[in-house]
Amino acid sequence: MIRTNLATRPFYNERAVHLGILALLLVVVLASIFNVTRVVQLSRSDTRLGSQASRDEASAAERRAQATRLRASVDPKQIDFVSVEARKANDLIDRRTFSWTELFNRFEMALPDEVRITAVRPKVDTSGTVLTIAVVARAVDDVSQFMDNLQKTGAFRAVGSRIEEHVNEQGQLEAVFDAQYLPLAGSKDQR
Repeated sequence: MIRTNLATRPFYNERAVHLGILALLLVVVLASIFNVTRVVQLSRSDTRLGSQASRDEASAAERRAQATRLRASVDPKQIDFVSVEARKANDLIDRRTFSWTELFNRFEMALPDEVRITAVRPKVDTSGTVLTIAVVARAVDDVSQFMDNLQKTGAFRAVGSRIEEHVNEQGQLEAVFDAQYLPLAGSKDQR
């Protein structure tokens, strides 16, 4: 007895082939559905982003036009006025931040034993702080030594640009002199 199939159709399991084709068809259909939904989602996203971009461009153009209008409305005289007022405010701040402690510490380092300070009057002008310093000493050399010591600190310039001297009833020399005070310059030198 021969058990081989001599028929013209050699496949006995047509169902397996049909199931394989059906599975392949199902995969193709699912992939197509996924692709279509992604295309729709991306198309909507693209439309939304395009409309948002056009709104942003319109807003940017409006802001540029507003900035141009504001620049045109600025008065140069007003800017100059505000600039002058700002300088005045900065000068007031500089006056307010004048440190008496720092000044007297510098005096203490520069003061010879034979000299006493009797008065200090600061005056702030365009060149900085000008101090009028009144001292009492035994001799002219003591006052000169004090003025030299102040000059050496680096915080004082033009020391002795104006000097007034006279002898009081006790026989001591009273001197008044000016010095330009630059506290920041001296603090850099001391570091």
